[in-house]
Parts: sequence; structure tokens; C-alpha cells
Amino acid sequence: MLVEKNVPLQPFNTFHIVAKALALVRVSGEEDVQALLADPEWAAQPKFVLGGGSNLVLTGDVKPLVLKVEIMGRRLVGETARHFVVEAGAGEAWHDFVAWTLEQGYTGLENMALIPGTVGASPVQNIGAYGVELQDRFESLDALDLQTGQVFTLNAAQCAFGYRDSVFKHGGTVTSGGQQTLGLKDRALILRVRFALPKVWKPVLGYADIEKKMAEHGVTEPTAQQIFDWVCAIRRAKLPDPAVIGNAGSFFKNPQVSPEQCADIIAREPRVVHYHLADGSIKLAAGWLIDSCGWKGKSVGQAGVYEKQALVLVNRGAGSDGNGATGGEVMTLAKAIQTSVYERFGILLEPEPVVL
Repeated sequence: MLVEKNVPLQPFNTFHIVAKALALVRVSGEEDVQALLADPEWAAQPKFVLGGGSNLVLTGDVKPLVLKVEIMGRRLVGETARHFVVEAGAGEAWHDFVAWTLEQGYTGLENMALIPGTVGASPVQNIGAYGVELQDRFESLDALDLQTGQVFTLNAAQCAFGYRDSVFKHGGTVTSGGQQTLGLKDRALILRVRFALPKVWKPVLGYADIEKKMAEHGVTEPTAQQIFDWVCAIRRAKLPDPAVIGNAGSFFKNPQVSPEQCADIIAREPRVVHYHLADGSIKLAAGWLIDSCGWKGKSVGQAGVYEKQALVLVNRGAGSDGNGATGGEVMTLAKAIQTSVYERFGILLEPEPVVL
């Protein structure tokens, strides 16, 4: 076990914000964490689990001990009558894992192609795109308790999945489906995640961008590979590549409102983009709300709103020379957007990234 000191974190966060970890340990397996917990110097230290850094805003140097998750591996671990059960290490890049599943003939994750981040972070955020959420394909995961060093397994119900939410984002107790679960924020490090991928596959369609691709290609029954390719093309056209322009993807959650609230907004703004959900609530497009308030292309210091998609905040500076956006600039911009949207629509947007 090697504890590195004063490690630059700019390469480890997709916003490319300049900051340092005062101490960092690379975790390639559960034994690394257990050795750390057995060391009196580090056992009691506050800890921060870092995956791909794609959902993170750093507002300064990180004082907790950073556990950089680098657990790799991809394999088929079992089958049921209806599913292939596929497992990936928490350090695997999510998009690479999705591409691998298709190469192996396992379908079901294609709508979530090109989402940045790691497999281990995917259940924390309950990631989703184009009609599919992680919880729809989730089987179970293994995690390690950072207080006791014990490894435990959780099923979907125990993860308490919600819209961009899970038991890993909360302390205390979490109520889901009428059951109470102990919150695991800052307590668990995810080691491996397993997915139940359907043997009988049906495409998940219904989004305008995908239907447009179907029309362009004259395809009425797309394959999983075609949907994967289309989603990649759509995301590349709309969203900046973090390797070129620092960003954390969608910065705000799409708010969910009641039919009455939506009707009130439609009465004032008939063009508001909205989607009806199965539970009767309505999801509003946060990007549309932000764009309607005139934020697209605007900046605070070196932090800006992406010109092609108002839901994405970007780092306009080079960063490597220290002239890029700071976490403070990003959060100042985010709060100004929140105020603007609230004053116009009466809706408080909720940021997606972790702010540290």
C-alpha cells in the first residue's frame, strides 16, 4: 500500500479544475483498502472515494484521504432463464464496458453509451439516458464498508434507487418502497457491479433524437449496435468532449413537477419541453429552462454555459497553467442560473455533481 502525497487532481476530474489531494491511495482491490484500515495512521482519517471524476466539482485541495478506484475486470458470471449476468470492476470506464457487452453479444446497455465515468460510480448516480436507467439493468453489487473493512452485497431494493439517486448519496436512513435502509454516503467503496442483461432484447425507443436517426437511415427495427452508434453520434453532437473542453456533463437534474405545476408553466410558456412519467408526474427539460433564461454561452470568469447545450457548464480556460475555471467560479455560475430559473419559473434546479 503506497500513500502518495500532494497528488495533482487535474487529470482525475473531467472539469480539469486545478487542485491537489493531500494524500491519495490507488485501490486495485479490496485488499488495498483493508490494509489501509489496518494502519493506525490512516484508519481514522476521513476518506473520499474517487472514480472517474466525471461528476465532481473541486473547490479547493482535498483534505480527506482520496481512494482512487482502479479495480478492473469484465466477465460473464452467470445466466438465468431470461438474463445474462455480467460483472465489471468498479474502475472500468463505463463506456468501454458498454461497448464490450455488445461485442460479447450482451444487449441492454446501448442507450447509455458514452456516459462518462466509471462502472463503480454508475449505481451511485443511478445513471441513465434515452429511456434506460441503470436500475433497469442492475442485478447486484459488492462494496466494502470503510469503517469495518467488511465486504457486503446489495440488491436493487437495498440500493434505494431514485432519479439520479441511491443509498450511496445519503447519510442516516433512507426510505425507499416503504423500507428503511442505512445511508452509505462516505461509508462504502463499491468494488464490483453486476448487470442482468436480457436474452430476449427489445429496443428502447421513443426519444425524438433516436426517432430522427431511424428516419434518416430508413430503419424501423434498429439493432442494439445501431442504437449504440446513434446515441454516440447524438451525444458527440450535443455535448463537449471532456478531453477537449472540461465539463461534468449535465450539471442539473431535470426537475419533476406535478401536472398542476406543469399546466401553470405551460400557461405562461407554451413551448416548455416536458415529458410525462409513469407515476403521473412530469419531467421538465432543465436545459430548456436555462436556455429560456438566456444563459447559453454566458460565463462567470472561466466557467461558462456550453453554446450547444445549456445544461452543460464548461471550463473555458486551459487549466494546466492555472488559468482555467476554479470550482468557485463554477459554483457561482451555477447559483446564478438557479436564481434566474427560480425567479422565472418557480423551480429550484438541483445540481448533479458532488461539490468538494
